[in-house]
Amino acid sequence: MLNKITPDILQLFKQAINEDRLVSDPAVLADYAHDETEDLHYSPDLIALPETAEEVAALLKICHEHSIPVTPRGAGTGLSGGSLAIYGGLMIAMQRMNKIIAIDERNLQATVEPGVVTEELINLAATKDLLYPVDPASKGSCFIGGNISHGSGGPRVVKYGTIREYVLNLQVALPTGELIWTGANTLKYASGYNLTQLFIGSEGTLGIICKAVLKLIPKPKQDLLLFASFASNEEACEAVGAIFRKGIIPSAVEFMERKGVEWVISYDQVQFNLLPEMEAFLLIELDGNNLDELMLQCEEVNQVLEEKNCLDVLLADTANQKETLWRLRRTMPVSVKANSIYKEEDTVVPRATLPTLIRGIKAIGTRYGFESICYGHAGDGNLHVNIIKGEMTEHDWHHKLKEGIKEIFDLTIELGGTISGEHGIGLVQKEYMPLKYSALHLDLMRGIKKVFDPKGILNPGKIF
Repeated sequence: MLNKITPDILQLFKQAINEDRLVSDPAVLADYAHDETEDLHYSPDLIALPETAEEVAALLKICHEHSIPVTPRGAGTGLSGGSLAIYGGLMIAMQRMNKIIAIDERNLQATVEPGVVTEELINLAATKDLLYPVDPASKGSCFIGGNISHGSGGPRVVKYGTIREYVLNLQVALPTGELIWTGANTLKYASGYNLTQLFIGSEGTLGIICKAVLKLIPKPKQDLLLFASFASNEEACEAVGAIFRKGIIPSAVEFMERKGVEWVISYDQVQFNLLPEMEAFLLIELDGNNLDELMLQCEEVNQVLEEKNCLDVLLADTANQKETLWRLRRTMPVSVKANSIYKEEDTVVPRATLPTLIRGIKAIGTRYGFESICYGHAGDGNLHVNIIKGEMTEHDWHHKLKEGIKEIFDLTIELGGTISGEHGIGLVQKEYMPLKYSALHLDLMRGIKKVFDPKGILNPGKIF
């Protein structure tokens, strides 16, 4: 049973952390009552702003002893309700733990605190000719700790892998108040259970990340960007798998459909000549150290695109052209949000089944009366499905739509996929977990949770 924060417990918090970093102002609580998930608001009763791992551990120890619910909070850019305090209690917000502690150029590693903005690490690494390739769409505002907690990806997952490939070791505050390091600062790990990987994607339900040791790689010296247009979504998606079967591994392959591009052009005033016959687009990036080799790969990609009935291919020649094309993709989520009431689902399938997935999504939308705008990281089979309310009635939007979403996930699973590629489960997706996982599978997850968090205080009500 979870308890409320009493005056006596508040006094204990004040012994663990300076009083000026305990916030109960209703206006501030309201700011922390939502993330980027649509239409959800749950206010914490109190916010703590720790500056050290020891403070985080001390707060958790008090909460464990008195059964106070705790919600870890990063930048609040999540799309699954994972950082919402649905039981009130204490929110531990990590923005003051924001130091890049070290860049180890000899071992190609970075040690960071969880409140570091992702783009700050990317930019600092780049000044040393190093690459931190995990670059979610919200990289300019999201935190490294939140990325780790949700197993974040981004466009360059297709070549470089998700954040799972770049986390070597974590310092974690356990719900019971102890601090541990989960592994070792090594590229190989065969020393018992890999707790580091267990914490990645655990969405703050097992512990709170206080430091992370991350792998860096040498930064490629050259990149080329292609923008290909197609007469249909299916043709564009067919081309994705064909590029990889040709033996080419792009650093990004992003899919966009026409309506999304139209909304970006209107929202962000991007200058782009959108011809009537263009219905779908691929943004294809190639990177490496030899420009001549990249140009040869471009020719091979062009050949594949022609075979798949591509209408036109634009090669970005300048940094400005590249920035404009990337803006089309990166601005799409905010342009959709600004344009309409929507719900976003995060499907992922083996990439060769993408044409079947998007065709099925459109058919489901027709049956249930909703429009969808799809875009995403097609190179790794990750398709973001933005369901637009449009002309749906309030009743259908709040009740009938769930059946349509369930059908989308049923199709995704039938195609060998799963219900989230990078957004996580959190609060909004947990009701769909039994579609993918058996009762036994879910019980194993609950058992793991109980080992780490015997009183169930940490981010309760999430995932299952």
